[in-house]
Amino acid sequence: MTDTTSPPTPGTAPSPSVAPRRSYAKSAADESLEDYSLRYAPHSFRRWSPLSVASTALGGIAYLADYAIGAGIVMSYGFTNALAAILAAAVVIFLTGIPIARACAANGVDMDLLTRGSGFGYFGSTLTSLVYASFTFIFFALEGSIMAQAFHEVLHIPLPLGYLITTLIVIPVVFRGMTWIAKLQAWTQPLWLVGLVGPFVILAVHSPSTFGAFTHFGGTAGVGSGFTLLGFGLGTGVALSLIAQIGEQADYLRFMPRRTAANARRWDFAVLAAGPGWVVIGALKQLGGALLAFSALAVVGNARALEPIAPYVEALRPWFGSAALPLAGLFVIVSQVKINSTNAYSGSLSWSNFFSRLTHRHPGRVWYIFLNCGIALLLMEMNMFSALNSLLGFYSNVAIAWIGAVTADLVINKPLGLSPKYIEFKRAYLHPVNPAGFGAMCIAAAVSIAAFFGWFGEYAKAFSPFIALVLAMACSPLIAWATQGRYYLARPNPDAGHADGGLGEDADITATRECTVCAGSYEVPDTAHCPFHAGTICSLCCSLDAECHDACTRGAAAGGPVLIGLPTVRE
Repeated sequence: MTDTTSPPTPGTAPSPSVAPRRSYAKSAADESLEDYSLRYAPHSFRRWSPLSVASTALGGIAYLADYAIGAGIVMSYGFTNALAAILAAAVVIFLTGIPIARACAANGVDMDLLTRGSGFGYFGSTLTSLVYASFTFIFFALEGSIMAQAFHEVLHIPLPLGYLITTLIVIPVVFRGMTWIAKLQAWTQPLWLVGLVGPFVILAVHSPSTFGAFTHFGGTAGVGSGFTLLGFGLGTGVALSLIAQIGEQADYLRFMPRRTAANARRWDFAVLAAGPGWVVIGALKQLGGALLAFSALAVVGNARALEPIAPYVEALRPWFGSAALPLAGLFVIVSQVKINSTNAYSGSLSWSNFFSRLTHRHPGRVWYIFLNCGIALLLMEMNMFSALNSLLGFYSNVAIAWIGAVTADLVINKPLGLSPKYIEFKRAYLHPVNPAGFGAMCIAAAVSIAAFFGWFGEYAKAFSPFIALVLAMACSPLIAWATQGRYYLARPNPDAGHADGGLGEDADITATRECTVCAGSYEVPDTAHCPFHAGTICSLCCSLDAECHDACTRGAAAGGPVLIGLPTVRE
């Protein structure tokens, strides 16, 4: 938050009789830039169709890190282990992604807000904001490295300079938020689809025997083509590092329009396809990237086979000759701009959530784009691409513990009544830390990381991500039961029934209330009743308030009166 004379966050104009106590800098007040980065996405802003939102979300899976990940798994553990690992990871990611995607789409919240209300508490989810932010800049760096390799191959640009170019090229698009990203994804989708399918068509026509030979490939590490439990476990750990991708999908799914009887089928299909459905294409891309690497192995060598552009060029060469290199470069650049726009966008949301809670300041989402891109650039310059498998194997333990705890709350705790049926994300109603989700994640991550470093033997090391998943999903309901769910809500929310599912299709879901602090008007789910300010407060002003010292929730804990009279709803 910045105290300026700029207009307040969008809504209706401030009442002339009420002087706002807080106003926001232009970058935070302009929702065409801000995209409701710290708050509920109101129905008035959700103007895209289910198909449009799904198309934008799926445009973000254009990344070629899948190619590198698949190639790395196959080269290290052989085809049989890699196939089993990639498919097993896809099943886990798909199943855990379904409830998360539906919850974010139905409630208009991103992954951070969902985490707050799914067992982590207001400050407890700060740690997961860091986990999510690290996912975005790690994969931004991976994708940027691949794009820089394309610049180097096609234009002979030195890699360090290529890293800088790949970082700067996406910033103007991400600066404008969902509106420009949606246009980018729509315009580039046909070209990307042709480039995705093309090499495999050429390979099938020119060298069909490659497909059969690939199934007998034993890798370059001498593990052989048969199945081994260790190879399967280690490969699955690398593939499962992508589990946090559901957060990037959710960043778009929160703009899904309201589900109604008229659009129910389209809505359900769009959420399924754009939420967990990304992993179906992702698994195919991993196997496809491994196939291209195998087919080009004899020509490009072991190291360059892991760089997606080199095998891609060799796949195109039989039909396009010398034009194969620039065509491959074009495909790589288009793919990486598509995905890194999403990485930078999601990173800016995550950093906004993180710093707003720690500093009670919010200069605007756009400034955190530079932080996220800067960290990614540093990782690229440090050549993190060379340590791909080790880095992703470690990261997957933490990411799975987080996603497992959130999923457990949605599919176990809420149906059993161990947690509230709705998603409460506002500071005014939350405890700082909820041990159900936060404790489950910490326990699961600690044990699985210890296993990853070999403390419990080689098999536990290979299956450390599964240890994280099982522990997180078991500990969350156990802790919620042991604590009787008392740490989910610090005090009751009288507007809890205003969630979409409790109003009926004829209700006015865009009804607003005026914030007594910034004087903007906000839809009811984005507001709270504040005893400190003696009126309604919007979720962002509530998050940034450094003077109230959580008087509302402390009063609730002490048994004192904290609720005020309900303000009038603007119809």
